[in-house]
Amino acid sequence: MSRATTLLIIDPQNDFCDLPESWRGTDPLRHVPIAPALPVQGAHADMLRLADLIDEAGDGVARIVVTFDSHHRCDIAHPTFWQTGAGAAVNPFTAITAAQVRAGAYRPRDAGALPRALAYLDALEEAGRYTLMVWPVHCEIGSWGHNVHPAVKAAYNRWEDRRLGVVEKVAKGSHPWTEHYSALQAEVPDPADEGTQLNRALIARLDEADRIVIAGEASSHCVKATVEHLAQHLPSRRLDKLVLLTDAMSPVSGFEAQAQAFLADLRHQGAQLATCAEVLPLLRAEA
Repeated sequence: MSRATTLLIIDPQNDFCDLPESWRGTDPLRHVPIAPALPVQGAHADMLRLADLIDEAGDGVARIVVTFDSHHRCDIAHPTFWQTGAGAAVNPFTAITAAQVRAGAYRPRDAGALPRALAYLDALEEAGRYTLMVWPVHCEIGSWGHNVHPAVKAAYNRWEDRRLGVVEKVAKGSHPWTEHYSALQAEVPDPADEGTQLNRALIARLDEADRIVIAGEASSHCVKATVEHLAQHLPSRRLDKLVLLTDAMSPVSGFEAQAQAFLADLRHQGAQLATCAEVLPLLRAEA
């Protein structure tokens, strides 16, 4: 009897991929290629390997779940939200702490947002997982950058056509007042927004599988946060069923140590690390 394998693909979106120019969309207003907003070095090659795995595994993959980073332009983690104390723009990749805001080094462009922004920063820092990072505007809902890497989309479309199945799509990140690295829970959940709460229904569906193969971008942030929440809340506690595809995920530059520590920790907890080539025979055997 074939074991059921679920493929969980975390944020395989254009904005996170270091796409060659020939793979990019074209801005019809400026007539130039669209550059990915937050390209992760190695992500394009990751996604090509993942697309090949989907095709070659055939019916060895029983379910595919794809998550989408889905942001508004004005977001607490985008430059559009912040300015310096002197009123200047805040550059992407700027870390902002509650202490700096209280000292007047940074402030929201909307003065009325200051109390809520401070409350968020305090809660974020108390949780101890992240410091607020101002990222470039990325994965904006409706944009080319929000779309899935073309090779991955084509591969999972072929899987859908062959199986008459549906790839499950999960959006996260549209609440503008909290970062949402994990596909399973926002960094600071809002009691008034169910979409920021722990997604127990999705976790339960994932736990139905005998094996959960995980890929996506980036290993230092969204993959890391999602898998950490999955490992923490998996009802079966069967962390050995988690298989992280190490050559189908890459870290944001400068956060390599964070990604390596995450992978080491998950392996210590019982998860498996494997390459696409290593996991392929297992999937083919289940087809």
